[in-house]
Amino acid sequence: MKTDLRIVFMGTPEFAVTILKSLIEHGYNIVGVITAPDKPAGRGMKLHRSAVKEYALANNLHVMQPKNLKDETFIEKLKALQANLQVVVAFRMLPKVVWQMPELGTFNLHASLLPQYRGAAPINWAIINGETKTGVSTFFIDDKIDTGDMILQDSVSIGPTETAGELHDKLMYLGSDLVLKTIKQIETATVSTIKQSETEPLKTAYKLNKENCRINWNASAKDIINLIRGLNPYPAAWSILKNNSEDLNIKIYNATFEAEHHNFEIGHIISTKHNVSVAVKNGVIHLLDIKLPGKRRMDIKSLLNGYGFNSDAKVF
Repeated sequence: MKTDLRIVFMGTPEFAVTILKSLIEHGYNIVGVITAPDKPAGRGMKLHRSAVKEYALANNLHVMQPKNLKDETFIEKLKALQANLQVVVAFRMLPKVVWQMPELGTFNLHASLLPQYRGAAPINWAIINGETKTGVSTFFIDDKIDTGDMILQDSVSIGPTETAGELHDKLMYLGSDLVLKTIKQIETATVSTIKQSETEPLKTAYKLNKENCRINWNASAKDIINLIRGLNPYPAAWSILKNNSEDLNIKIYNATFEAEHHNFEIGHIISTKHNVSVAVKNGVIHLLDIKLPGKRRMDIKSLLNGYGFNSDAKVF
C-alpha cells in the first residue's frame, strides 16, 4: 500500500537544490522548506539568501528560516505543517524534538559511503586522503552526527585528477537518484535498514579551516596534489609566497608533479618565461592555476604576463 506523503525538506546550498528540484519534478508534496537564515555577504554586506531559499521562493514553496531549531514558535509552526516525512540534505544537526516529529521519520543524504567520512566535508576529505571510490548514503537521523541506521548507498569512482568541485556535481546527481529511491521505499513500506559498523577504522570528514587547508611543502608530492584537488574550487589550498620582500597569501587550484632530482631547498620557486614550479621531495610541483591577494584566479601564463619572481622566492 502506498502512503500519501507530506514532506518537509531541509537544506541550504546548491547541492540540496538539485535534490529538492528532483522531488518537485517527481510530483512529491513539499509542505515546507527549512533553510538557513539570510546572512550578510559581499562588500556591501547585503543579506544573502541561501540557494535553497531562492529555489523554494521561485517555486512558491513555504519557507521557514529558524535561527534556533528548538524555538517553541518554530516547533509549533513545524507541527502545523503535519508532515509525515522529513528529508535533510546539507543542513545542520537537528534536535530530537525535530527529527522525531514525523510519523515516517527523518532521513538524511550524506555524500560519503558511511560509516566512512562522517562530518562536515566528506567530498573534500575523500580526495585529500587519496580515495579512489566514494558515494552517497541515506540514513534515518538519530541523536549523533551521521550515525543513524542506513537505508541505501550508491558508489562512484574518483578519477586521478578529479577535483572536489567535479566530484561534488557527480555526487549531487547520484544523491538525487538515491533520495528518490529511498522515498519510494518509504512510501511503499518496503524500506529496510542496517546499523552502521563501528568496528572498522573510521576516517572523519573534519570541518575545513585555515590550518588544514594550508599546504605543507614537506609532505609527499602525492599528498600535496591531493590537497590541492580536494580543496578546488572552495575553499582552495593556500600557502605563503615570499617574493620581492613581500609575504603574500596565495591560493593554488591546480598543479601537477614531475619527478626529478634537484638540489633546491623545499619550497624554492623555480620560475621561467612560461612555468612556475615549487621544489618538493623527489621532484617539482608545477603550479597551473593560482590566485594572488586582491587579484582574480588565473592560469600561470596569464600571471607571468604581469608578475615576476625573484631568484630566492619561496613558498612556505
